[in-house]
Amino acid sequence: MKELCIDYGYTSLNHYGEELCGDNVEMSVADGWTTVVLADGLGSGVKANILSTLTSKILCTMVSGGADMEDCVGTIIQTLPVCKERGVAYSTFSVIHVDNYGRGHLFEFDNPEAIWYHRGHTCDFPREEMDICGKKVFHTPLELESGDMVFVMSDGTIHAGIGQILNFGWQRKEIMEHLDSNIDAHMSARAAACLLASACNDLYLDRPGDDTTVAAIRVRPRMEVHIMVGPPVDKDKDEVYVQRFMEGANKRIVCGGTTSPPIGFIDGIDLVTEGVITMRRLLALSEKYVSVKDLTPKTYSKKDGGSLLANIIFEEATHVVFFVGQNVNAAHQGLDIDITMKLKLVERLAENLRRMGKEVTVNYD
Repeated sequence: MKELCIDYGYTSLNHYGEELCGDNVEMSVADGWTTVVLADGLGSGVKANILSTLTSKILCTMVSGGADMEDCVGTIIQTLPVCKERGVAYSTFSVIHVDNYGRGHLFEFDNPEAIWYHRGHTCDFPREEMDICGKKVFHTPLELESGDMVFVMSDGTIHAGIGQILNFGWQRKEIMEHLDSNIDAHMSARAAACLLASACNDLYLDRPGDDTTVAAIRVRPRMEVHIMVGPPVDKDKDEVYVQRFMEGANKRIVCGGTTSPPIGFIDGIDLVTEGVITMRRLLALSEKYVSVKDLTPKTYSKKDGGSLLANIIFEEATHVVFFVGQNVNAAHQGLDIDITMKLKLVERLAENLRRMGKEVTVNYD
């Protein structure tokens, strides 16, 4: 069986005028399983933020630790207080727990119904209604395929546009139609979640009337990308260095003024760019990409080195291996560029890639 991976990400909009979001998402990867929990606290602001944070953290810790899903859900339902005025729980939640091949479970409690993107279009999951501690909880066994996505969301999505552009909010059918029309088959989970959240923000006219969060997972093939950043200190190691760089990668990228010219072409190399300046651009793009509040598209249509590099590393790669040569570039003498700067750029970039859920290895030579 071809090795698969779980890609995940989310985007949140705060209720207009609030500094804190009343929704919270917790994600965990442990022992080959990915757990995503989206909790929506009642109301907005600090109180809702605290309730949703507690709910998501407790659930994610229990589920990722191997506790039985029904016990986890039951514990949360019994723990959460109930609003005396409305008679509803102070926090709702959706839980996805899957292995690297997309097999697992989805549990939903009072959040909008999850959306399944399967074989190129959206559809509904078969849902089993369960009674856990007197509460109606829906359970779906998951058997996802490569390319499938699962979207879970807070009710800010279906409230989008109420009293502004739309009379009754954004109906589920319309949300699914929007996804069908705009999702690219190769789009990452983070990019797809951002696309849907951005559409909600447009319907709210940039002033969300409710906290709005979209989280997504995607089952996808493993994609290992190797990046060479400069030559090694010992010139005698060049051949070994290049051999290691070329082996075992699905895609290979060379970044460096000494190693290659800007946007060049080398047989056997998928992308060739300039070095430190391009890496700075890539780092800036990575900061925006990992921000759950940033609504700019997570795919890049421009053809400059930084954008091309970002598409491969952020959108395509699941595993990234850096080969960082520490040889000093004579062309940088007198400029505000040195080896220390290059190393710091790689370290910060590697940190952001890990925040995206990538497996990152950095080799220094």
